[in-house]
Amino acid sequence: MAASASPDGAVTQRIVIENCALATVDAQDTEYATGHVVVAGNLIESVGAGKAPEGLPGVVRRVDGTGHLVTPGLVNTHHHFYQWLTRGLATDHNLFNWLVALYPTWARIDAPMLAAATQGSLGMMVKGGVTTAADHHYVFPRGSGDLVGAELAAAAEIGARITLARGSMDRSEKDGGLPPDFAVETTEGALLATEEAIDKHHDASFGSMVHIAAAPCSPFSVSTALMREGAALARRKGVRMHTHGSETVEEEKFCHELFGMGPTDYFESTGWLGDDVWMAHCVHMNDSDIAAFARTGTGVAHCPSSNARLAAGIARVPDMLAAGVPVGLGVDGTASNESGELHTELRNALLINRLGAHREAALNARKALRLGTYGGAQVLGRTAEIGSLEAGKLADLVLWKLDGLGHSSIADPVTALVFGPPAPVTLSLVGGRPVVEDNHLSNVDEDALARTARAEAQRLARIAAGD
Repeated sequence: MAASASPDGAVTQRIVIENCALATVDAQDTEYATGHVVVAGNLIESVGAGKAPEGLPGVVRRVDGTGHLVTPGLVNTHHHFYQWLTRGLATDHNLFNWLVALYPTWARIDAPMLAAATQGSLGMMVKGGVTTAADHHYVFPRGSGDLVGAELAAAAEIGARITLARGSMDRSEKDGGLPPDFAVETTEGALLATEEAIDKHHDASFGSMVHIAAAPCSPFSVSTALMREGAALARRKGVRMHTHGSETVEEEKFCHELFGMGPTDYFESTGWLGDDVWMAHCVHMNDSDIAAFARTGTGVAHCPSSNARLAAGIARVPDMLAAGVPVGLGVDGTASNESGELHTELRNALLINRLGAHREAALNARKALRLGTYGGAQVLGRTAEIGSLEAGKLADLVLWKLDGLGHSSIADPVTALVFGPPAPVTLSLVGGRPVVEDNHLSNVDEDALARTARAEAQRLARIAAGD
């Protein structure tokens, strides 16, 4: 195998991981009971059975993966990082009541608060195998500072790839929406700020660390004008589009009362179905809705734990997959999923969907893993770069430790990962760079992060209480 070299003639540095089980999640679901991965620079150079090729130049690290499973890095498709500061509140509410209870607090966030919350939310996911995460941030209080810049700077310290869905709200209580009047932007202001975020931060190049999406919040907090003009803006700029859809029966009722149609028909009427769109939740969808998503290639971020926490219902994920709808997994904000971990969503997606009509045939371990990896990459439009272990793709991968007590009697490694307790992460790479080693974040001090997040949560609580 020939060595690649940089323009200055230096040999590309390589990392070799071998003696491990591999689940590639490629199109054939190729797996190796004992195999290897070679990382060259920021790319996967080779994946295969047995030992890595002999005589590779530039090897700077060899990892013995005995007792481990290597998978693609997990891809989180929906979150609200700022909610790290309001975990454990309004624990017995449905969605609408929960939003009304927490909006007044969320509307007081500022840039230092969001930076701390970003590192808490993202750090928790990365510790659990996430290498790419989408965050839907839609709260922009007046005078709060550069929230987009603060979030992206904080995320860069953790080291994961980010799709920041620049959200917006312009329908407040006085207009029949849920957010308080002081928590929303004007329609024009939201559109201008979204365009500014795209122009300043979106990087469409291969291996990009930052994507920006246009993301009006939801039908019950956004005007029809902002939905339509937001879609036009996104397509003019060539970025993806994200929003909440069909999360609860209350939302279905709201859409029929306000727009005279259900959520999916409303989205189609405003330009919000297409292969450049993904929506969070999609719990209450009929056969016609699923067919419309399949026909248009509209993606879904399935958030099983949050849907259970808010008593929203069970999304019809098996039916969506059968119809060809792209589906990934999402943590959702940690005010509705306090664990903040995506790897536990693999198990929860499988278990919760088995409570539905398809019962034990709903999902299996490998389908759940695909949702959390390739499915997420598909929803975020990055399957050429991430989501599977294949030569030429970015070296975003996770080495899961499965030889401890918790997994000791489960022979199949993928079953162990999905059905068993949360597996420790021995090594996680993003573009060939470590972001987790020995179950600890590589690039930040976790104890300092926890102290800062706790202090900012307390400061937010005091401000919201008027102290």
